[in-house]
Amino acid sequence: MITPNDILSARILIVDDMQANVALLEGMLRVAGYTSVHSTTDPSEVCGLHRKNSYDLILLDLLMPVMDGFQVMEGLKDIEANGYLPVLVITAQPNHKLRALEAGAKDFVSKPFDLAELRARVHNILEVRLLHLQSKTNGKVLEETVQALEVSREVVRIKTQEERKAAVRELALAQETQRGLLPRILPRPENFRVRAFNQPTSCLGGNFYEFLQLSSPEWIGVLADVSGKGMPAALLSAMVLGALSMEFRSGAPLAEILSRVNRLLHEKSLPSQFVTLFLFQLSPDGTGQFISAGHTPVYLFRSASGAIEELVSDAYMLGMFDFATYRPRKFHLDKGDVLVVSSDGLTKAENAEGDVFGEERLREIVERDARAGSQALELSCLKAIEDFTHGTPQADDITFMVVEKFQ
Repeated sequence: MITPNDILSARILIVDDMQANVALLEGMLRVAGYTSVHSTTDPSEVCGLHRKNSYDLILLDLLMPVMDGFQVMEGLKDIEANGYLPVLVITAQPNHKLRALEAGAKDFVSKPFDLAELRARVHNILEVRLLHLQSKTNGKVLEETVQALEVSREVVRIKTQEERKAAVRELALAQETQRGLLPRILPRPENFRVRAFNQPTSCLGGNFYEFLQLSSPEWIGVLADVSGKGMPAALLSAMVLGALSMEFRSGAPLAEILSRVNRLLHEKSLPSQFVTLFLFQLSPDGTGQFISAGHTPVYLFRSASGAIEELVSDAYMLGMFDFATYRPRKFHLDKGDVLVVSSDGLTKAENAEGDVFGEERLREIVERDARAGSQALELSCLKAIEDFTHGTPQADDITFMVVEKFQ
């Protein structure tokens, strides 16, 4: 007899080369009550760890550098002599699902993660796995129970038509609501041109951008990337955007604004949740200051020399530590200079072969087309992403903004 406690205490290993995905999955599983959750970002360690610890379930990302998930499964087959691989694969590529099942995986979960689906699949595969192990000693009755559970597991895959329609309607409404949180009209600050783009994944995303014209000639811009996907990320994103908008209007210094928002996130969000953010303030003459809280590098194109400067993070991500402090750094935009701020979903965009767009490709586009202005640069970036991905579904939101000082 397998009890709920047996399932919640089962040994689980998460394998993903992205620490943010590992943290998200660990948080989801621990919130669901699982007490023995382990992880690694190095796929070459998996077989050794499984040989030592005999995990009841391995959540395995398929697309990883050096050694992919299919290679990992080949190694696991040598350990699981009975042919039962306790593997739940993680993939954003629909064409990989059948191949993974043929390679021995017992189930799959799609990126971006759906919390309810993940919990159901993990619970069912663990129950089957534990019964499979128990059946070695308890005979044919348990074998028949395993077969029945394998069949019942398909219920998770196939929802009723009414449920699917309701879910589609709710998702469409949530996506429309989230789009409404972004600025409907981009600002026109004195001496600047601003362009911005946001393409969420097929599910709800966690990226946003915002602008505010202060009572003085100065104005503020921000681009944020919330960890995770789906409803948890969307809810956290809305909370962060609301907190920032309120703080912007308080007239407080940038450092104080981020310190307050950081403390709010640390208090209200899950331990696995965090936010990277690039916040800047500019005046019409180009004088400004910025804070990068764990954000991907920002590119500043210098029109006079054609060189690119990187504005890199020197502060903690929001929500990680309540003691974190944020110190603004000065910068200046001269006539013709262009600032490019993006989420890591842009540089990590994948094509069908699993190759990533990469920072070097983005730098080359900025270097080549920034002189033509913000609109031309935006169009160049969008075309380059489309040509690279060819419509491949993405696991992360793609968001960027372009700020040009034109006089």
